[in-house]
Amino acid sequence: IFHYFFMRKFWFLYQAKAMVIWPGGYGTMDELMESLTLIQCKKLRKKIPIVLYDSEFWNNVINWNYLVDKGVISKSDLNLFQFCDSVPDAFNFLTENITKTHIQGPNF
Repeated sequence: IFHYFFMRKFWFLYQAKAMVIWPGGYGTMDELMESLTLIQCKKLRKKIPIVLYDSEFWNNVINWNYLVDKGVISKSDLNLFQFCDSVPDAFNFLTENITKTHIQGPNF
């Protein structure tokens, strides 16, 4: 049990080899944005593949292209995650990326 939420998020990312983000509310979005920020700012030494499950949900909740158009994120930031709409698609994406980054890559 964590008494402070920031410590929970820190350990969450520290131990993670990948993330699958399911539709959720403020807490889910907070953890997603914290993770994307740390990855985008290169504060993590490891690459963490991120799956946003249910593209319809995520594209309705967050207008990613609008963020790019307004210049608050870059187009390349959209490559920090992958939308998946089925368990097999998510599994294939994660298997391929975890193999590259954590087994054959420099983090092994």
